[in-house]
Amino acid sequence: MSSTFHSVAIEALNLDEADRLRLAAELIDSVDGPADPGWDEAWLTEIQARRDRGTADAIPWAEARARVLRRLSAS
Repeated sequence: MSSTFHSVAIEALNLDEADRLRLAAELIDSVDGPADPGWDEAWLTEIQARRDRGTADAIPWAEARARVLRRLSAS
């Protein structure tokens, strides 16, 4: 980890929650590329199909968030 990254990360973590969320969204947008106009509809169709087949397990947001954070911390 570079010293620049480390210092920026420390500053970012000291922001209030709203600013951290805004920063996270901006960072994701900066690497995500342009939006695919059909993506939302396709994904909603897929989710509904998985639910109908019984292959989609809904989990609480807190658990989903914890899984993501564990994966990120393992990187």
